[in-house]
Amino acid sequence: MDWITNPEIWASFLTLLVMEIVLGIDNIVFISILTNKLPAERQKKARIMGLGFALVVRILLLLSITWVMTLTRPLFNGADWLGLGGEWPERLSISGRDLILIVGGLFLLYKSIIEIHGSLEGDEAHQDKRVKSLSFTQTIIQIGLLDLVFGLDSVITAVGMADHVEIMIAAVVISMIMMVFTVHSISGFIDKHPSIKILALSFLLLIGISLIAEGVEESISKGYIYFAMGFSIFVEFLVIRSHSKKKEKPVTLKKMINE
Repeated sequence: MDWITNPEIWASFLTLLVMEIVLGIDNIVFISILTNKLPAERQKKARIMGLGFALVVRILLLLSITWVMTLTRPLFNGADWLGLGGEWPERLSISGRDLILIVGGLFLLYKSIIEIHGSLEGDEAHQDKRVKSLSFTQTIIQIGLLDLVFGLDSVITAVGMADHVEIMIAAVVISMIMMVFTVHSISGFIDKHPSIKILALSFLLLIGISLIAEGVEESISKGYIYFAMGFSIFVEFLVIRSHSKKKEKPVTLKKMINE
């Protein structure tokens, strides 16, 4: 029970908790976009199962931390195939983790572009019909694949921030519990406002690009992406508030005149 009075353990736990919440934002957005295509009565179940699967994946990866760290070892060197020299051999050294990040990033790019195209090109009705043909199981599988990518990135980052697996698992569990209480509100807000949906898809597009860049050793700080996206959503929220007040204003004036 010495950990209760150990400030270093509490500091690492709080740091990990904040990191898991921040890194979980992209997971929540992706789950929201996919589950909003399902029938209303199945959306809530899909979101809970998606987050539950994400929790299981992260815990299993943490318990297999020795194996996970082997994924960072180079498998092959792309520079050898391309006949490049200089600094390229080191920068094009591809590991198992890199392959997973690249494939996950490409999948995110594909899903984001398809969704954005359907929303902006005026064929959203056709798009909805096609996407809704996806079964509940197919939706959960897609969520699970991205959970694996996000979970792997999260776990490898967590390893460098804490020495105890129990602390990592506790941070993951608490962050997932917090996500369960927020995912429905976030999903509803995204579905209600088309402009927010486009911003959310743009966020996933940027996350996909950052995953690919990280896979080829050209890391893009996610802090810049989160800040830009947060600022954009804040501005859009102000616009939504402004429009809602303008719609309410004529009603208010009419009431004042009648009075």
